[in-house]
Amino acid sequence: MCGRYTQLMPWSELVRLYGITDPGPAINLPPRYNVAPTQEVPIVRKTADGGRDLSLVRWGLVPSWAKDVTIGAKMINARAETVEKLPSFRAAFRQRRCLVVADGFYEWRNTGGDRKQPYHIRPAEEEAFAFAGLWERWKTRHGEWLHSFTIIVTSANDFLRPIHDRMPVILPPNRFDDWLNLDLPFERTKALLRPFDGPITAAPVSRRVNSVRVDDEGNVRPAAPPVTGQGRTKIPLPVAIA
Repeated sequence: MCGRYTQLMPWSELVRLYGITDPGPAINLPPRYNVAPTQEVPIVRKTADGGRDLSLVRWGLVPSWAKDVTIGAKMINARAETVEKLPSFRAAFRQRRCLVVADGFYEWRNTGGDRKQPYHIRPAEEEAFAFAGLWERWKTRHGEWLHSFTIIVTSANDFLRPIHDRMPVILPPNRFDDWLNLDLPFERTKALLRPFDGPITAAPVSRRVNSVRVDDEGNVRPAAPPVTGQGRTKIPLPVAIA
């Protein structure tokens, strides 16, 4: 799964890296070292004229048929294997795909008992990447529209499997257009939802990241030397409870 991630880039850098054609007014985006569900964070969507816009949207997809917004807390991830079939996600999969901008994510490795070691994980060679996401609209009882999103997850690659058996679907820049293209054949769209197989870096970090209230650069400071490997490489990962 993907339950926390980082997004450290300012608005102007996001506009450049993600090819935003309709940026709107600039927003002061502080670096986020511990993005958590139900918070508003940037996503990229395709515009009606084929461009891209950048919007702040709530993490945790609220289906159009939901009775209240609280269901979103359970919809932060969608499984790649079933995303086109489940009522919560299938309409968004066909009509409302998005790029979730990020520069790393956290995952926790069970090291015995109740102790889990958090890792900060990121592609090693990509200046920009995105998680494959879906967004949805939900009308409140006051007639206002709430926009929300979910991150699609798939099975972990060989490098990350010792930490967790799932990982977010990571899209490099040369796959952004394909994911946002609603006219792409179904088989090609589904083929994008695979484990990342490029170079990836994992660094054990402090357990302070466990608290959503802690959102500073200490969260990403390595507690032991990071390890980098290919997605299909099985190598020992460092463990350092801090």
